[in-house]
Amino acid sequence: MRVPSPLIIDDRTSNTMYATNGACWRVVTDTVMGGKSFGKLIPTVVDELPCLHLKGKVSLENNGGFVQASLDLNESGLLDGSAYIGIEVVVLGNSEMYNLHLRTDDTRVVWQSYRSTFYARPHWHTVKLPFDNFKPHRLDKQLDKRLLRRLGVVAIGRSMPANICIASVSLYP
Repeated sequence: MRVPSPLIIDDRTSNTMYATNGACWRVVTDTVMGGKSFGKLIPTVVDELPCLHLKGKVSLENNGGFVQASLDLNESGLLDGSAYIGIEVVVLGNSEMYNLHLRTDDTRVVWQSYRSTFYARPHWHTVKLPFDNFKPHRLDKQLDKRLLRRLGVVAIGRSMPANICIASVSLYP
């Protein structure tokens, strides 16, 4: 069996809010539900590496608790990730724990997702998150990697500064 090449979702060569796959990154906070968190997402360069900088503050006030950088994985609908082991992100952070959330065709409401946690060290590093490590949140189905729709890099669940740079996102074989 032929091993596929990594599938680049975003390598930040655009230096805009648009990813390599043609979809647009956006910031989402708990204010959509009445929370008090805030954030902004800025294309920039850090240590000569083009990236997106998610910066803000997660607040638990008003039942809040998240700041997210979100991206559709395929501009025209679902992405079949069945040939891949997981998602790889190159990040620089503020020594905090972050989540990577996946939405699929099985996630019907906004609070449903598949989640994996990672530590964002204060230097550029590669994080590999195998699909098998993503746990369902508020749904009973296991992750079907043939039905990938969207990902989110998320600061969530506790009062914290959100300060993470994303240099690339890809699926790895």
